[in-house]
Amino acid sequence: MASHRKSRPAGTRVAGIRTPALATAALTSVALLSQTANASPSSDDKPSLEEVEKKVDDLYRQAESATEKYNAAKEKTAKQRKRVDTLLDDVAKRTQTLNDAREELGRNAAAQYRTGAAAPDTATFLLADTPQDYFDQSQLMDRMTGRQKEAVDDYFTQQSATMKKRQEATRSLETLTESQNDLQTAKTTVQTKLADARELLSKLTAEEKARLAAIEKRKQEEAARKAAELARQQAEAERQRQQEAQQQESNEPPSDSSSSDSSYATKAEKALAFARSQIGKPYVWGATGPDSYDCSGLTQGAWKAAGVDIPRVTYDQVNAGTTVPLSSAQPGDLVFFYDDVTHVGLYIGNGMMIHAPKPGAYVREESIYYDGESSIHSVVRPA
Repeated sequence: MASHRKSRPAGTRVAGIRTPALATAALTSVALLSQTANASPSSDDKPSLEEVEKKVDDLYRQAESATEKYNAAKEKTAKQRKRVDTLLDDVAKRTQTLNDAREELGRNAAAQYRTGAAAPDTATFLLADTPQDYFDQSQLMDRMTGRQKEAVDDYFTQQSATMKKRQEATRSLETLTESQNDLQTAKTTVQTKLADARELLSKLTAEEKARLAAIEKRKQEEAARKAAELARQQAEAERQRQQEAQQQESNEPPSDSSSSDSSYATKAEKALAFARSQIGKPYVWGATGPDSYDCSGLTQGAWKAAGVDIPRVTYDQVNAGTTVPLSSAQPGDLVFFYDDVTHVGLYIGNGMMIHAPKPGAYVREESIYYDGESSIHSVVRPA
């Protein structure tokens, strides 16, 4: 059962891919369960098997939606904390500079006091032993007055800059606190939804668990059939593309599209090699490896291994590349699911992908139709 829903505003539709508003595995499950004997509620008001499955499915979706919120809040918090640290360091340096300027003012004032630095007048001239003595004293006082003015100007400049930085640091600290609160809220939501799902599943009898497993098996078989059908369609489309390319080569000079395709294929091969090496590792919400992953953590890590940086969360990853029709999907492309874009897998060809499915599962190869054709949102080529 899938577990990937997040409330997002209804929006665009991607060419070649249908994204209905109610793209949930629960609809498929209800249809299958309606054919299953003894699926109705029992006389003791115990929820039916179909009700339990739908509830668990919804809880897993809500958990992954909260996971993506957690990932986004975690990333924002890390960036904000770094900014706060930088600002606080800057404030400390500016404060030291301000203290130095204050000390300079004090030294200048003391120097003026020791030298009797006041405006020269006729009396000063008359008291001087020689005209040269008067000239030297006047020059000294002029220099001291200039130094003091520079020190005063520097002090107030530093004071104003330090106050602005302190205010900026205060605002950043407030933003950091908000991000940390969002992070904790998302974390609590994930933990609560997963605990609720586990509790519901724990109440199932052995017979009910076996029936759920049978339903899941039928869904996987249907998903495999759809993947094989897509593989045939893509193979036929590729044959036609090659024929058209051969015809164009005889009439037109070769373009650089082939070199571009080759470059992408090289990167995609590295991304897929990384993803395959993670197969069998557990899904853990918020994880980015190396021992466990969530869905977007796996795809980010895979493309990073290929030298391509993509964002952390699904609803940012979906915009980090070129959208292509499902019929044109190539190995390495990112396949996104659900109208709120809360799950992602790495396409490997023939209608299959590598993904971190849900809590309690492991990174694995699976049909992109694992939750029904209508759950597929879009395909994006990240490089």
